[in-house]
Parts: sequence; C-alpha cells; structure tokens
Amino acid sequence: MAARSRVHALRRMSSGPPKSAMSFPCIDRLESRQRDLLAGPEPTYDKVVTGYSTYTHHAPFVCDHMGVLHGFDIAYESWGTLNADKSNAILVHTGLSASSHAHSHEKNMNPGWWEKFIGPGRALDTDKFFVVCTNVLGGCYGSTGPASVDPQTGERFATTFPLLTVNDIVRAQFHLLDHLGIQKLHASVGASMGGMQSLCAAALHPERVGRLVSISACARSHPYSIALRFAQRQALMSDPNFNRGFYYDSVQPHVGMKLARAIATVTYRSGPEWELRFGRRRRAPELPPALCPDFLIETYLDHQSERFCLQYDANSLLYVSKAMDMFDVSRSVTERLARQRESVVLNEPVAPVCLNEHEQMDAGEASSVETDEEILEDLVSGVRNVLQPALVLGVQSDILFPVKQQREIADILRKAGNERVTYYELDAMYGHDTFLIDVVNVGAAIKGHLENEHLIK
Repeated sequence: MAARSRVHALRRMSSGPPKSAMSFPCIDRLESRQRDLLAGPEPTYDKVVTGYSTYTHHAPFVCDHMGVLHGFDIAYESWGTLNADKSNAILVHTGLSASSHAHSHEKNMNPGWWEKFIGPGRALDTDKFFVVCTNVLGGCYGSTGPASVDPQTGERFATTFPLLTVNDIVRAQFHLLDHLGIQKLHASVGASMGGMQSLCAAALHPERVGRLVSISACARSHPYSIALRFAQRQALMSDPNFNRGFYYDSVQPHVGMKLARAIATVTYRSGPEWELRFGRRRRAPELPPALCPDFLIETYLDHQSERFCLQYDANSLLYVSKAMDMFDVSRSVTERLARQRESVVLNEPVAPVCLNEHEQMDAGEASSVETDEEILEDLVSGVRNVLQPALVLGVQSDILFPVKQQREIADILRKAGNERVTYYELDAMYGHDTFLIDVVNVGAAIKGHLENEHLIK
C-alpha cells in the first residue's frame, strides 16, 4: 500500500498544474471574418478602381485555346496628350493583379501603382508622350473576366470563362489601340507579367511597336516560377468556399486567397531586404512564442495577404497566373496557338478545356524541341522580327524572375539580329518588386531608352 501511495504521489507531482490549450487569435480572426462574409459584404475588388474609360469590343474574340468571348470590355486610363499623327503613344502593361490606375488623374486622385514613374519630366514623360494603361483581359478591375456576366447566359462566367494566354491579352489590347486610332506605339513598356506582354506585343506586331522595354520578365516561364504559382492556385482552390469557382453568390474563398497571397509576397521581395527591415525581431518579445504571427516578418505577411484577399477576384488570380505559366515566345508555340485559334468555327459550341486535361494534352504532344540548342533556336526564331530598340532590365535579388531569364531575353534578341539591345542588371535589394520601388535607377533607364533619338536608325 505504501509503495502504491508513493506512485500516485509521483504521478500527481509530474502532472503539474492543469494544462490549458494554446490560444490561436489568428484563427479566431479568420473565423470571425468568415462569419462576417456570410452576411456580407460584397467583395470590394469591383470598387477598388474608379475613373477609368472602357472600350467595348463587339465582335467575337477567339482565344488561343479555342474558347470564344462574344465581345469584351477593356478598362483603360491615359495621361498626356496624343499628338496629331498619333505617334507618341506608350502602352504600359501591368503585372498579374494590377489595375489600369498606374497614375493619378482628375477622375481618380488616388496614387497609382506606378505613380512616381509617370508624369511631367518623369520616366514616362507626359509632356512628351501619351501614356495608356489597361486592366488585362481576365482581370477584375473593369475588363472582362471570370467575375463578369456572360451575355449568353446572364450569369457570371466563373470558371466557364475561356482559358487565356498572354498572347490573347495582348491581342485584346491592340483592338483598343485600333479603337484609339494608334497604328504604331512609340514604345511597349512592362514589368513582370507586363514584361511578358511587352515582348509578346513586339513579337506579334513588330511593325506597330517602336521600342520595347521589358523589366524582370522572361521569354518563357521557367519551372520555378510555375511551381510557385501552382502552389498559390492549390492553396486557393483548396478553400471549401472556392466551390469550383462558383462562389459569387456565396462566401468568397477568403482563406485560400490569403494563403495564396502570402506565398506570392514571399516571391516578390528579397531576403536581404527583410533582414534589414525585420531581422528576427518579434512583435511582442516579452510574451511566450506563439504559432500565430509572432515574428515581424510573419505579421507583415499576415497584413499584406489580408489586405489583398478581398480586393482581387480569386478566379482572375487563377486565370491570369495560368496565362503566365503558359507564356512562351518560341515560334513553334506561337504558331501552334494560331492554328488552334484558326480551327475554331464560330457559332458552334466549344467544349470547355479543363486545366488538367489541357496540361496533359500539351505534355503528350510530340515535340521536335528537345535539346537546349533546339529550345534556344526556337526562341530566337520567335523573336526574329523584334528588331526595334529594346531595353531589358534584370534585378540580381529577384528570385521569381532571376537575372538569368533577363539575360536570355537579351541574348535571343541579339541572336535574332537585333543590334539595338540594351541590358542592365541592377544590384537592388528589393527583389522582384524593384520595378515598383527603385524610381532612380529603373526610372532613369526607362527614360533614357524612351527619349534617346540616336536609337532610331
């Protein structure tokens, strides 16, 4: 009995005071937000941008992967004055989630996403140039996208929206230029996905682009960036409220969007910058560690992702990011997409293309492009007509579009016979987002390229 009593006493001593479960205030906030969403509010992305103009294309638009839009809208904004012969226009292409609001103006005085780069005397000098920026096809800031109403059904497209390519996005923009009476751009300018569009515009319409500026982009998407965007889409589609894209009359996939944006934000900046800004500092070092945001870098990611998740449409994120993944300026790809498009017979139903089925179809295609040399040759052939002055900018700290990919753009342009290629590599610590931040270096390079009269033969 004495031995048994000692065992019970030891057990009581080892058990200590009653244990309490760890608190999870971050999950509490998510659950509270979910409850709020059940009763509203409506998603705010359709109210983020105001003051834009709209071009409506009334004819059917056949997409590269054989989907058909029976007309579309493109939201756009402009700054400066178009000259008499309409030769001073610059088309600014946006990144994945940006709106047409690149700079403030009378109809919308809020600062734009490239506010310090556009204006009198700035990199894109509105005393000299007429600057136009669009919200991309597939977006949610005024242009037709998955959140738009399908005129054929009266319901929102959701995931019945056709798959898009960067080529589709650019072709839609050139319909806008036709509407504005602009036959030839002074320059096509873009960064990130905008750089893809800029290169694509010069390749598809070399006679209509006077100069090319590509910043932190690529000639074809590489596996690392594809993998990162795939992880974002998986996080988003795993949200139970995603409902295969049909969530517009229900609860938005808030948690999935927040996770997707957190992943994206990690790829947009750099380790050295975060070492300087945050280090290993904690939000409340006097408190015990927590599994919810604890380090300052965690609170930053939590804030940035929360702010974004109801300001951009989840389906637009899926569609536009997939267009980025499929981007490839190679001649064989461009010609194959054109053949697919030309094979569509209008007014006949086209079966929707499942993302997985499409990927398997592409993977199973017999391709003659196998070796590095053949891949390079195909890329060079794809830009064989891009002979206008070209500026290519890379950032050494960019992990999403590494400088190797910027060098590849410059190399294929030169191998294609372009003798007016300027390549700069910036030693900035801001990572991929340098094009939004480094006004001095990025701005000076752009301004010099746009205004240098000696570049034109």
